[in-house]
Amino acid sequence: MSILVDNDTRVVVQGITGGEGKFHTEQMVEYGTNVVAGAVPGRGGQDVNGIPVYDTVAGAVEEEDADASVVFVPPAFAADAVFEALDTDLDLVVAITEGVPQQDMARVYKRLSEVDTRLIGPNCPGLITPGEAKLGILPGNIFAEGNVGLVSRSGTLTYQVVDNLTQRGIGQSTAIGIGGDPIIGTDFVDALSLFEDDPETEAVVMCGEIGGEDEEEAAAFIKEHMETPVAGFIAGRTAPPGKRMGHAGAIVSGSGTGTAESKIEALNDAGVPVGDTPDEVAENVEQFL
Repeated sequence: MSILVDNDTRVVVQGITGGEGKFHTEQMVEYGTNVVAGAVPGRGGQDVNGIPVYDTVAGAVEEEDADASVVFVPPAFAADAVFEALDTDLDLVVAITEGVPQQDMARVYKRLSEVDTRLIGPNCPGLITPGEAKLGILPGNIFAEGNVGLVSRSGTLTYQVVDNLTQRGIGQSTAIGIGGDPIIGTDFVDALSLFEDDPETEAVVMCGEIGGEDEEEAAAFIKEHMETPVAGFIAGRTAPPGKRMGHAGAIVSGSGTGTAESKIEALNDAGVPVGDTPDEVAENVEQFL
């Protein structure tokens, strides 16, 4: 089983005529994702490799029965693209765009509380249910079908951990890159809750990093609400306080919160083994199965 996406997901790509949008649409289709439409203002009536393009997301939903979108729109316009998607009946919106202004995301976050649509991202690689569908930029060849869920703030770390799992013969149910920005649509607790409710996800990997308190909040949720075993990894153990390390959310204030040590301690207290390396994470998962 899986969460959020599967063979039946019907995808519209916002920004399909741009270089990134077109390239990754081709990759998604090659993987087997059911991309049914694109949406680009002023480009309605065109097509990209046989995929019809509409002026609006609403048009794609109405004509092609799309239920999810992937956003490949430049940062200055990405929030407007997300708002457009949220104004439809889509179940899921995946915002890949990096560099979306935080004041824009604050407005998006407020809107999310008023709709049923789930947002993944922004500044994320997307998500994949191996063997069924991928929405975003994840390299499908390293994933394998299985029963281990994965949620991560870091795209490249996701790939490293998944590769180690796959090399050990451990497949994945669904893998989600939630993004590393301070304001995102879906956080660790949201994803962990979905995996906990999936009867066929037998274990979960949570890959976090320094900065913020999301991992500590996730640890509290795991301790109180999860029966599914969780293995963890925290990146940025050697980062100096106050220095940004790649993600806008990966900043340690020096106050003792948001550090690798505080996150590892919280996860250990919740019964989550935290690996020192991606391969050790895979080894810990192996003990659960």
